Amino acid sequence: MSNKAFPYRYVSIEGNIGSGKTSLVSRLAYDFQGKQILEQFSDNPFLPLFYQDPERYAFTVELFFMTERFKQLQNDLTAPDLFNPYIFSDFVFVKSLLFARKNLEPEEYKLFQMLFSVMSNTFPDPDLLVYLHRDTEHLLKNIKLRNRPYEQEIEADYLIKIQNSYFEYLRNITSFPVVILDIKDMDFMGNEQSYETLKFLISKKYNPGVHRTSVSL
Repeated sequence: MSNKAFPYRYVSIEGNIGSGKTSLVSRLAYDFQGKQILEQFSDNPFLPLFYQDPERYAFTVELFFMTERFKQLQNDLTAPDLFNPYIFSDFVFVKSLLFARKNLEPEEYKLFQMLFSVMSNTFPDPDLLVYLHRDTEHLLKNIKLRNRPYEQEIEADYLIKIQNSYFEYLRNITSFPVVILDIKDMDFMGNEQSYETLKFLISKKYNPGVHRTSVSL
């Protein structure tokens, strides 16, 4: 597929924990010779503590994540790159707010929301936002397979909370296109035909608003 056929400059691939967003971004960035922006979640020293004691460490872990996402996007998104006409990221900045909404107490969330509103004005919306949707059974399977020790205690109820937070946000977007891809148990890293199907769907031109497609291969 020619780069000239690709209709978006800035694409964000989002999804729940274990959905495969980082793997997909890496492949797309390679194929379209674009810049990839990958979230540095492993740099968050509070993440293992959060999974052990969510109530105590929720605000700290979310504040650290938001600060790091801000720095990454400020460095990689706001400065023009003449050698990389396309940008693929595995997160959008609003992710900070979506996780905080489910993880923080009401008073903590109010403070977090104030900080977020100041920082979020810096960045443009993506030209296309793709949400990879898998059911919790497949998410948990992927989490087990990648074997990050601090993730092994994640439960289905927590994944459902995060999924609901995403959907509450996505359904209200009207200013840019959102594509929800229900990929079930699709293995787009091990099955080339599956990956080409996703790449084709992501390369289509969409009108602003939400579009949902069920994919199986």
